[in-house]
Amino acid sequence: MIHCREDRKICEALLRASRERGDHVKPVPELIVMAGRHFLGAPYEPDTLEREGPEGLVVNLRAFDCVTLVETAVAIALTVRARKTAFADFAAALERIRYRGGHCDGYASRLHYFTDWLFDNGRRGVVRDITAEIGGVLFRKEFHALTGRREEHPPLKDAAAFRRMRLVEAACSRRTLYRIPKEDTKKHGGKIADGDIVAIASDMEGIDVSHAGIAVRGRRGLHLLHASSAAGSVALSDITLYRYLSARRSRTGVIVGRAIPPS
Repeated sequence: MIHCREDRKICEALLRASRERGDHVKPVPELIVMAGRHFLGAPYEPDTLEREGPEGLVVNLRAFDCVTLVETAVAIALTVRARKTAFADFAAALERIRYRGGHCDGYASRLHYFTDWLFDNGRRGVVRDITAEIGGVLFRKEFHALTGRREEHPPLKDAAAFRRMRLVEAACSRRTLYRIPKEDTKKHGGKIADGDIVAIASDMEGIDVSHAGIAVRGRRGLHLLHASSAAGSVALSDITLYRYLSARRSRTGVIVGRAIPPS
């Protein structure tokens, strides 16, 4: 595991406070929003999981990119629901969410593509893809963003890791995917609930989404709680999700995940 003392302190203080408040009785989506809000103002930092050397579980609660904020919020929510307060319990929950089958086994075991993240976590009863059932339309994508830029990803210099990643991308490319087109987000946005995971579908070649965050409902509609490169920090967008999508042509719609209630 890769972390520093401050990460442990932040985690344990957050979990102790949640236990003292009795937060374990709250629904997981509510806990996801609470966890995300806890980190409002934390610095944005791109590529927080990329490190030299062998793949290892990175725990960084001091700065976030969009994916690590989502993963951290879900892992905290699940740890709180389990009434646990140990750093090791949070780290185990984070590993289960971040890696294929719940176990870190090299660079290719990390769930790099968001729809693959939803697929794997859905099979294991953590977060499921609800896009189709709330009005999503079918689309397909050829995945090659990682292996197509092998030189930009040092772990892929290893031939075995490169072959494994090619197999992952081939499996992702065969799947039927769904997104809610941006023009339909006003129509179907009411079906997106607080604490849902919202990913921004992209028209860029080789990849499914360009960004991800947590859905939060406000008086003016649906907003995104996210680690924002534009804001330079974890922020709650001051514009609605529809306006956020409309700001760039490359943002083609949304893919939505929902936490599965623990049995």
